[in-house]
Amino acid sequence: MRITGENTKPVVGGWKPYAAAAAAVVATAVAGARAVDADSPWYASLDKPPWQPPPWAFGAVWTPLYASLAWAGGRGLARARGSRRTALAASLGTDLVLNAAWNHLFFRMRSPWAGVVGTALLDVANVEFLRRTSAVDRAAGRALLPYTAWCLFATALNLSLARRNPSPGR
Repeated sequence: MRITGENTKPVVGGWKPYAAAAAAVVATAVAGARAVDADSPWYASLDKPPWQPPPWAFGAVWTPLYASLAWAGGRGLARARGSRRTALAASLGTDLVLNAAWNHLFFRMRSPWAGVVGTALLDVANVEFLRRTSAVDRAAGRALLPYTAWCLFATALNLSLARRNPSPGR
């Protein structure tokens, strides 16, 4: 199926790139969620900044962010060709691995500083994925802006937690 998109690049694979991106994002969300223990005594004991959102906000925010990430990834993959498509898929995969890894670094390792390293790497991956996606399709790139912004906010929050809890204990 070949349809011309906003950038006059034909769509390749119809719905398959969207399904692949959605499946990868769902797998990321599940893998990440399995590591989170926001009710643990360790997390409850952390000194949190006053500007940290309430616990319910994280689920409310991540759901649409993951949806936009899946859509943007699918749209970018549907419009990219050859080595650009391969690089975009690798960039998306790297981003998703780092996204899920943060939960393990922060919650499973009980290490805010490891979380800072993870979020910093995720931010770099986000910018790279945003750049590659925008080069293929501007609408898909714009759809990634809220995700990228939220991850930058998460980095600031994680850094604040690390500074406020230099030795949080295990």
